[in-house]
Amino acid sequence: MTDKKTVVKVTIGNDEYTLRSDRAPEYTRAVAEHVDRALKEVLQVGAMVETHKAAILAALAITDELFQARRAQADLADRLRAMTTELSRLLPPAKRKGRGQGSLASSPDGG
Repeated sequence: MTDKKTVVKVTIGNDEYTLRSDRAPEYTRAVAEHVDRALKEVLQVGAMVETHKAAILAALAITDELFQARRAQADLADRLRAMTTELSRLLPPAKRKGRGQGSLASSPDGG
C-alpha cells in the first residue's frame, strides 16, 4: 500500500465508476472485475430487473467467499498448531522448551 492515491476508471454492471485508491491500479481493477463478475452471475440466474437488489445479492455472494476463506485460513492455522505440537513431541526434551510459540529468543547458554 502506498500513501499516494491513484484514480482508476472501472466498469461494474455497465456503469462506469472513477475510484480513488491507495492500492495499485491493477489491484483496484481486479477487485472491480470481481464485483462485476459477481453481479453478472446474479443477473444471469434470475429475471431480476432491479440492479440494486442484484448488487445486494452479489455482495452477499462475495461476503460468503470472504467468510469461507477466513474459515479455511483458521482451519489451516489450527492444523499447523496441531502439527507443531505433535512435532515438538518428537524433539528431545531439552529442545522442546519455547518451540511452537514463535519465540526467537535464545536460551541463557546462547543456544
